[in-house]
Amino acid sequence: MTNILIQPPLILLVKAILIDIYTAGWYFKGEEQRRDTMDSLHEHTMKPRTEAEKKAVTNRLKRIEGQVRGIQKMIDEDRYCVDILVQISAINSALKRVGFEVAERHVKHCVSDAVKSGEGDEAIEELMDVLHQFTK
Repeated sequence: MTNILIQPPLILLVKAILIDIYTAGWYFKGEEQRRDTMDSLHEHTMKPRTEAEKKAVTNRLKRIEGQVRGIQKMIDEDRYCVDILVQISAINSALKRVGFEVAERHVKHCVSDAVKSGEGDEAIEELMDVLHQFTK
């Protein structure tokens, strides 16, 4: 039987965006220049989140916080393990959705701006490093 690796939607989104960037003909700096500009990535002006974006993410995180408190209560009440595991799974899914939204915004704004300013390699490398951590 052949194993098929199904990639998470976040990885597929990033790949699609990177293909768009490369096919647009952006210039990427060589390896020797990469180290010099890594520190400057965080110095770029970032587009501030709108109040609506902040509110949406904050509300999701508050909802997740409430779910965590609910699990703590379930533990205190000696609830059935499977019920607790179902809630833990729901929290993991909710956190991944928040992470996906943050990563999507990062790609559309921060990475895109870095590519346009000639620092695309560094921004993409940083993004891929964090995506590897995110998908563990």
